[in-house]
Amino acid sequence: MHSQAVLDSWHANAAEWSQVIATNAIASRKLVTNAAIVSAIQQYATSGTIVDVGCGEGWLSRALHGLQYPVYGVDAIPQLIATAKELAPGIPYYVADYQALATQGLPSPAEAAVCNFCLIDEEHTQLLLPALAKQLTGNKWLFIQTLHSTMANGSQPYKTGWRSGSWDGLPGHFTQPYQWYFRTLESWVSLLVSSGFQLVQVLEPLHPETNLPASYIFVCKAL
Repeated sequence: MHSQAVLDSWHANAAEWSQVIATNAIASRKLVTNAAIVSAIQQYATSGTIVDVGCGEGWLSRALHGLQYPVYGVDAIPQLIATAKELAPGIPYYVADYQALATQGLPSPAEAAVCNFCLIDEEHTQLLLPALAKQLTGNKWLFIQTLHSTMANGSQPYKTGWRSGSWDGLPGHFTQPYQWYFRTLESWVSLLVSSGFQLVQVLEPLHPETNLPASYIFVCKAL
């Protein structure tokens, strides 16, 4: 039920999201997190194809392509993939949701996967990660950037579970808000280890204006 609501909301808001990204309207992405995920990949993934999982309109795959990485993108929302193809005709993009990736495999071999602020569901995330651990080749890197648990928690009890407010604070005309799955740091580590990954490093990029952590970046390697 939750998983379908997440997909339905993204279908409804694909154009709004693409506009937000195109105009750099999310300050934390512009100031911190976009550069942070690219830097983490550059530090570890020195060669091999990278799959941009949940690529959206493709900003990250375009950035990696510009750095000469072989890369392709996958997303469940056809309108986002259409935008990605229009903006970068030279990068392969595929429509597939996480359940399809888990059961049918990646569209093309990859040595590294990056999930940038896209693991917002419970069930499909728990399906996807063990599948990636088995499907990645070579060095088998996984990079996950996600909301920092202590910053995203607000005043609520620090407990893994579903939260409301998916589009809060974003400019534009977003509709159909959905619940997203909040994980504590302990929950993230447990999920990664049980999915077949070794946690190599945890990064906490700081917002330059607040000096508070803007995200977690989990650097992992499949065993």
